[in-house]
Amino acid sequence: MATRMTGKLSFVAALAIVPWLVAPAPVAIAQNAAQELPSVANLADRLLPSVVEIAVESKATGGAAPNIPVPEMPENSPFRDFFEDFFKRQQQGQQNRTISSMGSGFVIDATGLIVTNNHVVEGAEQIEVHFQDQTVLKAELVGRDPKTDLAVLRVKPTKQLPIVAFGDSDKLRIGEWVMAIGNPFGLGGSVSLGIVSARNRDINAGPYDDFIQTDAAINKGNSGGPLFSLTGEVMGINTAIFSPTGGSVGIGFSVPANTAKGVIAQLVKYGETRRGWLGVKIQSVTDEIAESMNMPKPRGALIADVTKEGPAEKAGIQAGDVVIEFNGRAVNQMRDLPRIVAETEIGAKVPVKVLRKGQEVAVTAEVGRLEDGEKKVAQQDAGSGGVAAPAVVTVLGMTVTSMTSELREKYKIDKEIEGAVVTEVAAEGPAADKRLEAGDVITEAGEQKVAGASDVSTRVEEAEKANKGSVLLLVAKGGKQAEMRFIALKLKK
Repeated sequence: MATRMTGKLSFVAALAIVPWLVAPAPVAIAQNAAQELPSVANLADRLLPSVVEIAVESKATGGAAPNIPVPEMPENSPFRDFFEDFFKRQQQGQQNRTISSMGSGFVIDATGLIVTNNHVVEGAEQIEVHFQDQTVLKAELVGRDPKTDLAVLRVKPTKQLPIVAFGDSDKLRIGEWVMAIGNPFGLGGSVSLGIVSARNRDINAGPYDDFIQTDAAINKGNSGGPLFSLTGEVMGINTAIFSPTGGSVGIGFSVPANTAKGVIAQLVKYGETRRGWLGVKIQSVTDEIAESMNMPKPRGALIADVTKEGPAEKAGIQAGDVVIEFNGRAVNQMRDLPRIVAETEIGAKVPVKVLRKGQEVAVTAEVGRLEDGEKKVAQQDAGSGGVAAPAVVTVLGMTVTSMTSELREKYKIDKEIEGAVVTEVAAEGPAADKRLEAGDVITEAGEQKVAGASDVSTRVEEAEKANKGSVLLLVAKGGKQAEMRFIALKLKK
């Protein structure tokens, strides 16, 4: 510490000796450009009564109980049965112990509807809501949604509760002031101020990630609390933090209000979500894939697989199509599509624009229900060839063999998968670069079906003659229908 202080003093002295090194104080600039930091005192007074603490009790059943050793005793000891029974009850008590946890929430309806995070109340046996005026009410779970980490509770108040309203989170700009209120570490009614650091963050928390990032202090216990604009509207629900220590390091994430509003309305009305479903597996369009498909730049969501008898198949959407617009809304990147489809009314017949082999194609899809679609996919997932000498080719750093019953059995390839099997991958080469492995099955190459190994080499030759930089393959990873994805392999120049 002394060394650092000495260094600092020496630097200041040097500046005093050489005055031309010292920049003039920017008094005029400060007076003209500096803005007074906003006061949120009046806003906090108004909003605090609507923000609540949520106390949850749950059972730690199913977890690993501490191993309590039973003392060794002779077989004929009169105390043997007593001690065995005693220690058995101790272990059962540890397994069924009650766990207490806390979170935050906020009132959206004066009759007692409260919003919080799913992870705050998941597995709860008892939920209590603590208000700013010291009132404590028992709460019941109305509904919850793990995919967006949202939940709705209901209490029965004896008087009308103060409420807050959702704003339009799409209007939030990076750099705008926001205020978080919650119950960090059990310290209820805590207010923190910060700015919007970023928008549309994908933190791999779920299929609909679109988080607001803020540097307003968010800690354990803030989960489920509101993120307010300076006009007092709820712009987000504080959900997660990035922290190596468990405390705030200035990187917090909130579910946007515009994502939450539809989910909450469904939970209140039905007690569950009812999302739209298209019935496709999708992946991102990379630079290499865009080049191989003659697209000027990467955009849209690439269809890797289509669910049998799903809305997409009925609409004529095919694997290899790139969805660029759904129901009049642009699909700029892969993760836009699940969110747009989910927000679409079930049963609606909507226009869909796709790119197919470089051409725009318009189709109409009738949106299904995601929850029903997931059951159908699960049922399909639950639910030959001769011994002729296989054709074998070596191309782009891999050995590819036509499908045989022996290869299907060896690599446990799904019965509905047809194509050419990757049987060997060189340590270096385009195939190794894209992590292709023995047992992967190439079902399409150059946007055409693959019947055998020779088709793969033919498509590669065609792409080389066309002076393409890469060839697009549709691959069933591990030979599994559920793991279909497009992979662009670079061609030799």
